[in-house]
Order: sequence, then structure tokens, then C-alpha cells
Amino acid sequence: MVQPRTGRAGVEVRRLETDRSFPRHSHDQFGVGVLTGGWQRSWSGRGMVEAGAGSVITVNPGEMHDGLAVGGVRRAWTMLYLDPATAGAVLDDLGSHADAIVQPVIADDDLAARLLGAARALSVASTDSLPGDEVLAAVLARLFGRYGNRRGPRPDLPASVARVRQRLDEAPEMPATLAELAALAGLGRFQVLRAFERALGVSPAAYRLQRRVGLARVCLAAGDTPVEAALKAGFADQSHLTRAFSRQFGITPARYRAACR
Repeated sequence: MVQPRTGRAGVEVRRLETDRSFPRHSHDQFGVGVLTGGWQRSWSGRGMVEAGAGSVITVNPGEMHDGLAVGGVRRAWTMLYLDPATAGAVLDDLGSHADAIVQPVIADDDLAARLLGAARALSVASTDSLPGDEVLAAVLARLFGRYGNRRGPRPDLPASVARVRQRLDEAPEMPATLAELAALAGLGRFQVLRAFERALGVSPAAYRLQRRVGLARVCLAAGDTPVEAALKAGFADQSHLTRAFSRQFGITPARYRAACR
């Protein structure tokens, strides 16, 4: 895997080739890229979707998804990950009111070519950011112009589930018990498990794990060592972080930190 730093705050380029399947998780960023080889099946907000080589694949911030290798065959993709504020600033300049991508898989050869070109331009180490800025603006204009929309008000979570999610979002590094979460929700222990998974697609423990991994990613990007990131994110030790991080991102924390640096 290659994960070069782009030199732009809020923008990452990631390339991966693997036969690994990824568990259900979400990102805090927009993810948009091209499947450059192989075939994959994934669960999305629109249900199960499939993508083959040449497909544009997308995910919105906070959108739960997974990635399953079809038949165990290796697949490869190149992705741009953009913080919502970074994407929003470009969209504001373009006069776009879109804040979500409406299709998880898109068949658009021109958009795919533009995305791959943007990934190449953004990966070039240079003190001149203008070429990368131009291609990023152009690709976002096409992406959100054709496939973007206003997300609108999302259905409210049940208040009981919202309280549990808020607790896990605000302090994923802190220990939690099912009894504590049930008390927050005002439900029984088995009731809170069922309600949380029905609303968010994962169990409270799985949700907290991905929030811990996300917190560790931020720490690593800021320069923390894997040991420091593991402790700050609530992992017992570096080995626990490495297993969880690799399972979600397909790269070890040490390699991610080195790429960011």
C-alpha cells in the first residue's frame, strides 16, 4: 500500500491492492476513488452493491460500509479522502449546495480518469500547489455536479441510541460497560444491543472500536508514535492497535505514520 501525504490539509491519497475483506465501518471523511482492478461487493446505505474495475466508488462521512473480496480475488483501488471542511470550502467556491454523493458506485469513465489524474497530481511532492488545487477543484465540480445532492435532514436516531452514540463519540478511549450504556439508554442490556445495531448497523463494541481506530489515525497523522497513539485511543497496547488498524485500513499504524511524515 502507498499512502502519500498530499501536502494539503484535509486531503489524503491512498492506494491499496489486497484480497482482504474489510469489516463494516465508517470514515469521518468523504472517500471517492476508482477500483483499478478486481471486483468487490460492499454493503452501503443503499443496500448491497457491486463494483468492478473502472468503477468509481464513493462513501460519505459517517456512512457505514464494508468491502468484501469477491471469490477471494485481489482487487486494487486508488482513493481520495477529503475532510468535509476541505471539500465544503471547494464546493462553496464552486457555488454548489451539494453536501453528499448519492451513488456508492458510479459508471463514468471520464470521472474515473479525472480522479486518477487528481490522485497523481496531488501525490507529487512540490512547493507549487496550483496544479493539484486545479485538478481537485475540477474533479469535485464534476463529481458533485453530476452525482451530488443535499443530504437534507437525516432521520433522527432514537433518543436512547443517540445518547449511547454520543458517549462513544465523545470518549471512545474510555472504558465502557454494557450496564453503563443500558443505563444511558434507559433500556435493558439486550434491548440496547438490538436498538443500537438496528439503528447504526454495528454493535456498540464494534462502533467504539472504529472510533478508537479513527482517533489513533488522527494521533498518528499528528506525529505520535504507534505506542503513543494506542494509549491515547484506549488500546491495551500497540499490538491491539495494529490488528484493529490494519483490519480497517489495510495498512499498519507505523506505515501510515511514515507516509504522513
